[in-house]
Amino acid sequence: VQTCALPISVYKMIEVVGTSPDSWDKAAANAVERAGSTLRDLRIAEVTAQDVVIDKGKISEYRTKLKISFKFEDG
Repeated sequence: VQTCALPISVYKMIEVVGTSPDSWDKAAANAVERAGSTLRDLRIAEVTAQDVVIDKGKISEYRTKLKISFKFEDG
Protein backbone atom coordinates (compact mmCIF):
# COMPACT_ATOMS: atom_id res chain seq x y z
CA VAL A 1 0.00 0.00 0.00
CA GLN A 2 1.41 3.31 -1.06
CA THR A 3 0.46 6.49 0.78
CA CYS A 4 0.71 10.02 -0.51
CA ALA A 5 2.30 12.42 1.93
CA LEU A 6 0.56 15.77 1.77
CA PRO A 7 2.75 18.81 2.25
CA ILE A 8 2.31 20.45 5.63
CA SER A 9 1.60 24.17 5.56
CA VAL A 10 1.53 26.56 8.47
CA TYR A 11 0.05 30.03 8.23
CA LYS A 12 0.34 33.10 10.42
CA MET A 13 -2.54 35.55 10.86
CA ILE A 14 -1.99 39.25 11.41
CA GLU A 15 -4.48 42.06 11.80
CA VAL A 16 -4.10 45.29 9.88
CA VAL A 17 -6.18 48.41 9.28
CA GLY A 18 -6.20 50.11 5.89
CA THR A 19 -7.46 53.63 5.28
CA SER A 20 -8.74 55.58 2.31
CA PRO A 21 -10.52 58.89 1.78
CA ASP A 22 -12.64 57.21 -0.94
CA SER A 23 -14.12 53.83 0.11
CA TRP A 24 -13.87 50.70 2.27
CA ASP A 25 -12.80 48.73 -0.81
CA LYS A 26 -9.86 51.04 -1.39
CA ALA A 27 -9.01 50.95 2.31
CA ALA A 28 -8.87 47.13 2.15
CA ALA A 29 -6.77 47.23 -1.03
CA ASN A 30 -4.35 49.68 0.60
CA ALA A 31 -3.97 47.36 3.60
CA VAL A 32 -3.26 44.31 1.43
CA GLU A 33 -0.84 46.22 -0.80
CA ARG A 34 1.10 47.57 2.18
CA ALA A 35 1.23 44.19 3.93
CA GLY A 36 2.39 42.61 0.67
CA SER A 37 5.29 45.04 0.45
CA THR A 38 6.91 43.50 3.55
CA LEU A 39 5.39 40.01 3.76
CA ARG A 40 5.60 37.25 1.17
CA ASP A 41 3.05 34.67 0.15
CA LEU A 42 -0.12 36.41 1.37
CA ARG A 43 -3.01 33.98 1.12
CA ILE A 44 -6.36 35.18 2.46
CA ALA A 45 -7.75 38.42 3.82
CA GLU A 46 -10.90 38.50 5.92
CA VAL A 47 -12.69 41.79 6.61
CA THR A 48 -13.42 41.89 10.33
CA ALA A 49 -14.65 45.46 10.75
CA GLN A 50 -15.35 48.64 8.85
CA ASP A 51 -15.78 52.13 10.20
CA VAL A 52 -15.45 55.76 9.19
CA VAL A 53 -13.89 58.88 10.63
CA ILE A 54 -16.28 61.82 10.69
CA ASP A 55 -14.96 65.36 10.55
CA LYS A 56 -17.30 68.36 10.66
CA GLY A 57 -20.30 66.16 9.91
CA LYS A 58 -18.77 64.47 6.84
CA ILE A 59 -16.89 61.24 6.27
CA SER A 60 -13.20 62.06 6.02
CA GLU A 61 -11.75 58.54 6.06
CA TYR A 62 -12.90 54.96 5.51
CA ARG A 63 -11.16 52.29 7.60
CA THR A 64 -11.21 48.55 6.96
CA LYS A 65 -9.79 46.07 9.47
CA LEU A 66 -8.51 42.82 7.96
CA LYS A 67 -7.08 39.55 9.18
CA ILE A 68 -4.46 38.55 6.63
CA SER A 69 -2.78 35.17 6.45
CA PHE A 70 0.61 34.36 5.01
CA LYS A 71 2.47 31.09 4.70
CA PHE A 72 5.58 30.37 6.72
CA GLU A 73 8.52 29.64 4.45
CA ASP A 74 10.04 26.18 4.40
CA GLY A 75 13.53 25.77 5.69
